[in-house]
Amino acid sequence: MHISVIRSLTAVVAGAALALGAGHAAMAQSKPKLRFSAVISEQDIRAEAIKMFAADIKNDFDFEPFFNGTLFKQGTELVAMQRNNLEMAILPPQDISKQIPAWSIMTAAYLFRDADHLRKTFKGDVGKEMNKLARDQLGVQILGPVYFGTRQVNLKPNKKITTPADMAGIKLRMPPGEVWQLLGEAMGANPTPVAFAEVYTSLQSGAIDGQDNPLPNSRVMKFHEVTTQFVLTDHLVGYDLLSVSAKIWDAMPAAKQAAFQAAADKAIDWSTAKHVDQEKELVAYFKSQGLQVYAPDVAAFRANAQKKYQESAFAKDWPKGMLERINAVK
Repeated sequence: MHISVIRSLTAVVAGAALALGAGHAAMAQSKPKLRFSAVISEQDIRAEAIKMFAADIKNDFDFEPFFNGTLFKQGTELVAMQRNNLEMAILPPQDISKQIPAWSIMTAAYLFRDADHLRKTFKGDVGKEMNKLARDQLGVQILGPVYFGTRQVNLKPNKKITTPADMAGIKLRMPPGEVWQLLGEAMGANPTPVAFAEVYTSLQSGAIDGQDNPLPNSRVMKFHEVTTQFVLTDHLVGYDLLSVSAKIWDAMPAAKQAAFQAAADKAIDWSTAKHVDQEKELVAYFKSQGLQVYAPDVAAFRANAQKKYQESAFAKDWPKGMLERINAVK
């Protein structure tokens, strides 16, 4: 009898242990998977910010980051999210404008003054309205703009650039897409579509004459090794949009959404501060590497760019009064 009782107790304990183990396994498996795709390198400041974000949400999500375009190529992330093949990405605003023409205003040259103006615009009513368009029409929840510096022209030819006229005939790399091609034309150049991962070799071979990126990006990708000068045109405040699938977002209770957003804000603010500090240091660094670094006639570039944009087909899709509202953000 005693042996039977022991055996029964052992069976009960074993069964309870198995049930507990199964429960833990079920809980572990219940964490939603977040596949994140980006074309940036793992050494990029933004990649570090994404890792910071991942650490803050690790108790609720199984986060899988893919950098260097290893999961989806540049320009395909948004469609992948819409097809439920991807949960998170940092999306260029230009990709959103391909599907929502009104968003092309957010890609215009000389629109945002600096990183602070960008942040305040997206935190305010303008940002809420534009984000709602993306949410309603694309099924993505935009968490915030990820500033990565102000774009500058970086050239291989040793030619002095003062006005847009001096850019005539320059094969300036631009990402694929009409909005990017317009930006290249607005700079006075011959825009040439090249994937980000191929820019270094394209500069090296002479397939392109130059590229435009914020100084931190150019440093990380070592574009200065195969170019001769940086022309500080300050033509575009560079940013991507940290986004998550609306399906994932809607599945979270309000408290979890708030924590998720707070983690995103923390990572974005950290990344922005790092980029601003780094930009200040890089002018001296590139000069020390033997490159020319100088400012052209920025007013001439601004006037030419604004004229090109106002004359373009994109401007007709801009929400009425939106440009003035963005300009008024202080």
